[in-house]
Amino acid sequence: MSESSTPALPVTFRPGRTRAVLLTVGLAMFAAITAVALMLERLGPGERASFVFTAALFLGVLVLLSRPKVVADDEGVTVVNITRTRRLAWAEILRVNLRPGDPWVFLDLSDGTSLPALGIQPGVAKESAIRDARALRALADSRGTGAETA
Repeated sequence: MSESSTPALPVTFRPGRTRAVLLTVGLAMFAAITAVALMLERLGPGERASFVFTAALFLGVLVLLSRPKVVADDEGVTVVNITRTRRLAWAEILRVNLRPGDPWVFLDLSDGTSLPALGIQPGVAKESAIRDARALRALADSRGTGAETA
């Protein structure tokens, strides 16, 4: 790939549509369950609190699911998945993979492992995910060891 096809750094890759849907559904569920808890006259204070707590728990899970992103800067890549964050130097990334049928991008690393990068996923926006995977691959090839190992 040519140098002009690499995005300017820093750049953040994130499944925007998926994130918007998860956060919207989470907030709507929280509001609906809380409204039901407040409208039911037979519920006591403890029962109302348990409804609101359950709604907050659902919202929290959906917020965690909307968290994934991949941030590339001059020094390397930060992969933020659902509950874990990992910082990688460019030299650690050997290859960026998004094969047909993959749920998200996988990064082949110099230590022989593969790291899923949930911030680039083709589920809802396939074209955007392919474009983002190609941009991250171009960055890894131009800045890391990917070009020498291919």
